[in-house]
Amino acid sequence: MTLTLEDRTAGCLVGAAVGDALGGPVEGWTPEQIAERHGGLVRGIVGPFHEDWRTARPIAPYHKGDGHVTDDTLMTHALIRVYGVVRDHLDAYAVADHLVPDLISTPRWIPELEAEALPLQRIFLAEKWMVARLHYGHVDPREAGTGNIVNCGAAMYMAPVGVVNAGNPAGAYAEALDIAGAHQSSYGREAAGVFAAAVAAAFLPGATPATVIDQVLALAKDGTRSAIEAVCEVAARHMDFESALAPLREAVAPFDTVGPDYRAPSLAARRPSRLHSIEELPIALGMLLIGDGDYRHTVLGAVNYGRDCDSIATMAGAIAGALRGEGIIPRDWSKEVSEASRLDLHAPATALVEVTRQVFARDVQRRRAHESAFGAIAGT
Repeated sequence: MTLTLEDRTAGCLVGAAVGDALGGPVEGWTPEQIAERHGGLVRGIVGPFHEDWRTARPIAPYHKGDGHVTDDTLMTHALIRVYGVVRDHLDAYAVADHLVPDLISTPRWIPELEAEALPLQRIFLAEKWMVARLHYGHVDPREAGTGNIVNCGAAMYMAPVGVVNAGNPAGAYAEALDIAGAHQSSYGREAAGVFAAAVAAAFLPGATPATVIDQVLALAKDGTRSAIEAVCEVAARHMDFESALAPLREAVAPFDTVGPDYRAPSLAARRPSRLHSIEELPIALGMLLIGDGDYRHTVLGAVNYGRDCDSIATMAGAIAGALRGEGIIPRDWSKEVSEASRLDLHAPATALVEVTRQVFARDVQRRRAHESAFGAIAGT
């Protein structure tokens, strides 16, 4: 069956949100700790890791679990709203002119806080950096990400860039790198470009997990490319995520600066480097291979991996959903996440499809104008 742009876009964005919600309650823990807490593998939506989550450290005051999305989804939806305003390709200036004001000016429902609040009050320090640098510091948007910690913060919400550049991984990569310049540097910025490219590649007719990996490896640079190669080489030897949890961690460990204790990062954690990579994107791609694109298998592998598993599952869910369409996402999961988070998970997809079609029409006009001009210049 040929999937439509609408099918794939809904699959991508709903898939990302559901993966985020499944991973949220076990974020930061090891596979062993997750299995001990839940009596085995996590197989669906679960409650908070701590029963006393309102006061438990380091969770308080966030209600993680019970179908609540995290900042990954909040930032993804915020970027979609920026596309809705600009209605064209974005760059670092769009972050300064539209994304930052969105984060600091309009109260929205924050599922983990169970209240309306400014998104600024939920986002992590690496995202607050954008507000400090762009709103208060008036830094050049293209350079604002320099000096921030290098993590998955910029990558986690780049799925919309892949959608707008559906079928054009190189275009998605370039656009995401520009956008992410306002947020991150080094391998954090690189991961944003590669994740957007993976989403765009998943829209290609006949795409498979293997072709997505091939497309991103043609674009990825430095440690990010090496980490993806190492993880996917291991993933290719597994058909079940449970047996792959430890081997995948071993494969990515040499490229990960955080270290073995996720909650106690190493001294060199999250510093710029051409040799390193964020952990989340290579693992998400590895789980995509192991699951062969099946949404449930892919996302549950990401969730049970632990560590920063809400972002891993967000990325894995976005790519799997784009590959196979919304129909691959368990309907009971998406329904529960939508209701628990008080979010319409389909409205952002509908809005982004409209923008994507408009941007493509503009791209065609621009390309034809260039062809005409070059023909006049070159005499062809």
